[in-house]
Amino acid sequence: MNREAIFTAPNLISLLRICLIPVVVSFLFSSNRLSSLLAALFFSIAAFTDWLDGYLARRKNVVTTLGKYLDPIADKLLVAVALIMLISLDRVESWIVMLIVGRELTVTSLRFMAATNGIVIESTQLGKIKTTLQIIATIFLILHYEYFSLDIQAMGKVFLWLALVATLWSGVDYFYRFFRRMKER
Repeated sequence: MNREAIFTAPNLISLLRICLIPVVVSFLFSSNRLSSLLAALFFSIAAFTDWLDGYLARRKNVVTTLGKYLDPIADKLLVAVALIMLISLDRVESWIVMLIVGRELTVTSLRFMAATNGIVIESTQLGKIKTTLQIIATIFLILHYEYFSLDIQAMGKVFLWLALVATLWSGVDYFYRFFRRMKER
């Protein structure tokens, strides 16, 4: 892999997303309104970079092998770390986080295993919906406090349940597509 293939704008943006994770965590250590607002802001910026790096990679035709691995890992780290931090703040149930993180680790492992067997399991629209719901839920749960007379925590819980359903459903879909492709070989 040459130096240019590593230091592309999309790859650097994915690295930025990973670097923003400790910033989000540091604000979540203080569970007050301002810290929650700042954590949500930095989480939102990091989540936006997920869209941005993909857009740039496709638009400038700089899709790299590193980027194919780095981007989904950065996404999963961002959401998983935030959700795990929210457990300690009693904003989310640990079993829900366990299912979401467990699914992410399992599907990521499955995709790596498939790749070593020459099988590509593409992302689907369901996977994009899952990611969007996870991000929305996490932002609301980080915000936590009431704003404009809206129960942000309750809204976050609704989105978290939707995210959980989409997460598990898309996980089953990945396994189905993997075993179908293995059978076709």
